[in-house]
Amino acid sequence: MKKLFEEKTVLISGGLGDIGKAIAIAFAKSGANVAVGDIQPSAQAASLLNELTQLSVKCSYTQVDVSDAAAVDAWVTEATNAFGTVHIAIANAATVTIAGLYKITDEQWSKELRVNLDGAFYVSRAVTSRLLQQDQKGSVVFVGSWAAEAVHAHIPAYSVSKAGMRMLCQCMALELAPHGITVNEIAPGYVDAGLSRKVWEQSPAQKEDARLKVPVQALITAEEVAEQVLRLSDPGNKHITGSILLMDGGLSLVR
Repeated sequence: MKKLFEEKTVLISGGLGDIGKAIAIAFAKSGANVAVGDIQPSAQAASLLNELTQLSVKCSYTQVDVSDAAAVDAWVTEATNAFGTVHIAIANAATVTIAGLYKITDEQWSKELRVNLDGAFYVSRAVTSRLLQQDQKGSVVFVGSWAAEAVHAHIPAYSVSKAGMRMLCQCMALELAPHGITVNEIAPGYVDAGLSRKVWEQSPAQKEDARLKVPVQALITAEEVAEQVLRLSDPGNKHITGSILLMDGGLSLVR
């Protein structure tokens, strides 16, 4: 039986983070070739590439700073030369600074917007512009956050960048709809991965408190996020575009 994403190629930014790795593995299990990018040195990708290779798909890793438009364009060109058309873009790279509006530095503020928002634009633009040139259909999924609409005073730059990403998603969705390219956002709540996991490992009580704040009383795993990213990327979802898949266990209902 042919797998859902067989003969497709997915490009994932922030691919060495917990969520990025889970997305890469999920796509590979569904038959896709995988082009992973991250800011980390290539040696840090060895384990992931080995796991992807064992799933009998083609894969690659590129060290890339998504806030550099030229570097992103070169990465997408490299992936296109290696695998052919890149059909799916997952804009996942992100950084966060825990500091209020009057504590965060100019450099920290600028970096978060450059990585989280500019980077998402550069990745999605580089992939979709090629799809347009080749008259190919495809999809973009922005890994956003429920922080795009719920005030988080301790991470204002992150929240602002994710709110901007949401409008980018909708603008791009409208422009690309006639071309068969869908553009959507997944907006997770409390994910037991990345920075949150590191904080909670040091403070199990804080982790339990976070879990109890969620109406469904469960934290999200990186694998659960990946599962929903694949659903949004499904070529059969012709009519789902410009949508935000809020995956927060009901947090937004009580905050």
